[in-house]
Amino acid sequence: MEIIIFDTAQQLDEYGANYFVNTVKQKPNAVLGLATGSTPIGIYEKIAEKYKQGEVSFSGVTTYNLDEYAGLSPLNDQSYSYYMNHHLFSHIDIDLKNTNLPDGNASDLQAECKRYDAMLQTQPIDVQLLGLGHNGHIGFNEPDESLNGGTHLVELKRETREANARFFSSLDEVPTHALTMGVGSILKANTIVLAVRGADKADIVKQALTGPITTKVPASLLQTHPRVIVLLDREAGRWLA
Repeated sequence: MEIIIFDTAQQLDEYGANYFVNTVKQKPNAVLGLATGSTPIGIYEKIAEKYKQGEVSFSGVTTYNLDEYAGLSPLNDQSYSYYMNHHLFSHIDIDLKNTNLPDGNASDLQAECKRYDAMLQTQPIDVQLLGLGHNGHIGFNEPDESLNGGTHLVELKRETREANARFFSSLDEVPTHALTMGVGSILKANTIVLAVRGADKADIVKQALTGPITTKVPASLLQTHPRVIVLLDREAGRWLA
């Protein structure tokens, strides 16, 4: 595991963007695993800048997102489909037919999980971007006695919904369920890039990266992966420095 602590958010964003851009330069048909939330936004902005400067083309790239809320239309401005189009896809030359998210609006959510898993098995992810929840979740894999390996429907913990409520008008509007890649699917990526910001994440960062490997802290399972690159701002990494 490689841990890099940056002095500024801009440095973190630049490094993260360069990693993905360089991956695509070396492999134009790369398969990228993408995340949502506030942390990746700066990385996506830098990627878009590099595309506009002519550094890279995403025309041959395929993407898979970690998760999607259950019950939200892709047109809903709080859906992750909308997020990805707004923050990245509409700013680069990627073919939208090659962008994939779980369909949280599917009539049969269990069948949708199986469909998504089948796609992931045929196109292994080269680089997977992850954020980190306050309770140690990755994707929407919440702390539990055991974890699902494949894509599955999950009931979101109250603390996760409260953390995401800032994006909605109220907590009541935050969906109670989501579809998410399982930890097993995440760990199959060739490389994992974990990006975390803020002093409020410092404790869980230390638990995840240096504490016992336990399903009670899902991100701790990243310790078992052979190639994880951790990008932290100074505040998130303060207990590691």
